[in-house]
Amino acid sequence: MQSSTFSESLALLRTRRFGTFFFASLLSNIGTWAQQVAEPWLLLSLGASPFLVGLDAFALSAPTLLLTLVGGVLADRADRRRVIATFQSAQMLCPTLLVGLLLTGTVRPWIVIVLSLVVGATDALSMPSFQTILPSIVERTQIPSGLALNSTQFNLSRILGPSLAGVLMASVGAVGCFVVSAASYVPFIAVALWVLPRGKATPPSAETFDRSQLFAGIRAIARDPYLRGALLTVLATSMLCAPLVTFSPVVVRDVFHKDASLFSFAVGSFGLGALLGAIWLLSVDAARDRRHLSSGFALGYGTILVLVALNPWFWGLPVLLGLAGFSMSISNTSANSLLQTTASLSLRGQAISLYMLAMGSGISFGNLLTGVSVSRLGVTNALLLNGSLAVVAHASVGRQWFRSLQPHFLDDSRARETM
Repeated sequence: MQSSTFSESLALLRTRRFGTFFFASLLSNIGTWAQQVAEPWLLLSLGASPFLVGLDAFALSAPTLLLTLVGGVLADRADRRRVIATFQSAQMLCPTLLVGLLLTGTVRPWIVIVLSLVVGATDALSMPSFQTILPSIVERTQIPSGLALNSTQFNLSRILGPSLAGVLMASVGAVGCFVVSAASYVPFIAVALWVLPRGKATPPSAETFDRSQLFAGIRAIARDPYLRGALLTVLATSMLCAPLVTFSPVVVRDVFHKDASLFSFAVGSFGLGALLGAIWLLSVDAARDRRHLSSGFALGYGTILVLVALNPWFWGLPVLLGLAGFSMSISNTSANSLLQTTASLSLRGQAISLYMLAMGSGISFGNLLTGVSVSRLGVTNALLLNGSLAVVAHASVGRQWFRSLQPHFLDDSRARETM
């Protein structure tokens, strides 16, 4: 049964639209990860403190607090092709500008942080539209497999991007990573323009921009205990566990006294674990209840974070990061799959925006607060605190989540009932 499910999942790669979407997204994410490896190391080399590294990560994800719900509305109500092309083109200018600043020697930490804020804002506005591509090119029953494959390419990029970054930083410097990042936007934008249909996602109406109507679907999703459990699990994971990746360069430099090449190797280990987790999900039956997968592996992620804080050997760090990536991939992808297979087409953009909001807001505040605790307590004590809190939070959320009943597919009528 698992072998059959795995083969059926891989068959999606042979379809023209999904296959092209898969490989274009892979190239784009490789560029993104190359920049994300280079950026914190660049900040440290410019004399930035661990707090500023956390602030940079906060700036990258903070706009989700204000703009992701707007992005979800745009995904449901506007021309998604135009949304993606406009905001991603603007975002492409940020690494391009960094290349110029690095070549002229005029880059400063505050400039990097401001550009991260711009990237975060454009991502928040455009990513819900890009995320809705998948349900547009596969059947509803294929969404879990499609999401697992999409997670596979994303986590494969976690390996290839940092590996490429390590080579580039050792040869031409951080500037090479930002060049790759800028170029990687081209396939991202081109495929979105080709795959997505022209026009608005839903027919316009007189009530299209009525505030209560726009947020009725969001309230319906957030009030449902089954779906709320998925969102709370993602929120807790993002806030308490995700800072592990952000502050890995601090661990590598300050605890183990290693260089940038070994940092990229450690981050690549996280990506390898996440890739293996996504591949394993391809063999999971689409009918299986995703709650146990999402909650159980989130709890495991918190436990691994505690072990990272207690680990005294550098070569234990890549192993633990690999296990952390494996757990993260299964937990978040399962929660995403649960949300997308439950929400109707007209509410899917808003469901995705809530998922992104839970992830982005958690990462924003998690990185900012962890940056403060790292400055005050040291990186190992800060990660130990985060891991302990994550274990308690996931145990509590999971207990309530398992008690909830699985809802029928959400639809517009149900959303209107909540108004």
